[in-house]
Amino acid sequence: MGKRLTWFILAALLLGGLIGWGLNLGYGGTPAGKATLESIAYGLDIPTQMFLHLIKMIIAPLVVSTLVVGIAHMGGGGAIGRVGLKAFFWFVCASLVSLTLGLLLVNLLQPGTGLHLPLPPANASSGVDRSSFDAAKFFTHIVPTSAIDAMASNDILQLVIFSLFFGVGMAAVGDKAKPLLRGLEALVSVMLTVTGYVMLFAPVAVFCAVARTLATKGLGVVGDLAFFMGSFYIGLAALWAVLLGACFLVIGPRTGLLFRYLRDPILLGFSTASSEAAYPRTLDALDRFGVPPRIASFVLPLGYSFNLDGSMMYMTFASIFIAQAYGIHLDWATMIQMLLILMVTSKGIAGVPRASLVVITGTLAHFNIPEAGVLLILAVDHFLDMGRTATNVIGNAVAAAVVARWEGKLDDPDEAEPDVRPLPAGGPHDADKFEDYAGG
Repeated sequence: MGKRLTWFILAALLLGGLIGWGLNLGYGGTPAGKATLESIAYGLDIPTQMFLHLIKMIIAPLVVSTLVVGIAHMGGGGAIGRVGLKAFFWFVCASLVSLTLGLLLVNLLQPGTGLHLPLPPANASSGVDRSSFDAAKFFTHIVPTSAIDAMASNDILQLVIFSLFFGVGMAAVGDKAKPLLRGLEALVSVMLTVTGYVMLFAPVAVFCAVARTLATKGLGVVGDLAFFMGSFYIGLAALWAVLLGACFLVIGPRTGLLFRYLRDPILLGFSTASSEAAYPRTLDALDRFGVPPRIASFVLPLGYSFNLDGSMMYMTFASIFIAQAYGIHLDWATMIQMLLILMVTSKGIAGVPRASLVVITGTLAHFNIPEAGVLLILAVDHFLDMGRTATNVIGNAVAAAVVARWEGKLDDPDEAEPDVRPLPAGGPHDADKFEDYAGG
């Protein structure tokens, strides 16, 4: 079913694009037609939002159960610290590569040069709320005031912190915690099965999401900034090559197999522009590839907060593109300073709505570049978000695979590609059936 689901998603992506484009051509020319188009778009948005709600429904129990079970079986704080340090080392290196590659390519391709836009009034606003971007708020926000609230809001970073404490506590308690551990192992199996059921709705959600986007925006808005978009996607392609090349250096020829296993989450992330939608499928793909769930379930949530490779490249690309569009010259010293600021601030965007735009707006203001320039890219931001979300999926999956290899824990791949994982024959309380999640 795995291969069939991939083809269903791809077919839905293409069909949705054609129908959305056709709707835009048919109804987008008159005021009455545009009103009809809005009604159609409203209806198309319903299945997409329902699917994303289903995904959000399973995120918290899936993250908490897999992460707590993995940490409980790591054997103590030393192993957790070692894996965490290796993961953060990779995250920092990948972040620098993403930002630097974006900086080099935007200067090489010069997508904003030639637009010669007049400088807007000094008080012109981008309309993006920057109030949620604050260093003090970020550090205090990391620690949840309530585990229930963190689960209710699907705050990945807070869920990671809670799960760390809970898993370490279970490991310290020892035998007394075994009944609770068996229950969480059962929850892992149940949530993976539920994930399989939810994924059956993915093609419908993809079709509606793509059709709605092209119906409301059309291809005209893409044409206006085609060179900027094309330049950015060239940058993403280069970043994919670098990430997969680095992965090949660490894990060898199996990199091609990893990419094959990731085709579903990549397509899902690209078509829905939602990292949350791709998370369960990425976790499943890593498990089948041979990354122990106790490592994948630890590295992957951290990556979704600290290792957004595609988003970081976009921040560099968009910031300098806006400066080029206004004819503002930035010397290399200033651009390197911008890169370092983005390196730090990009680590504080977890949970911030429209996070990339928030960081870009703050960076523009810091360098006296009109923040109203963000309005230039808002029209095509969704199309760019599709590419950077798919890149984030690749980056985090590679990070988990590399850390598993560094730990000497990369297992043989599972050639089966089930969409729905059945419960073990002995029932959810048969602990022997959960060797993968119990660490053997």
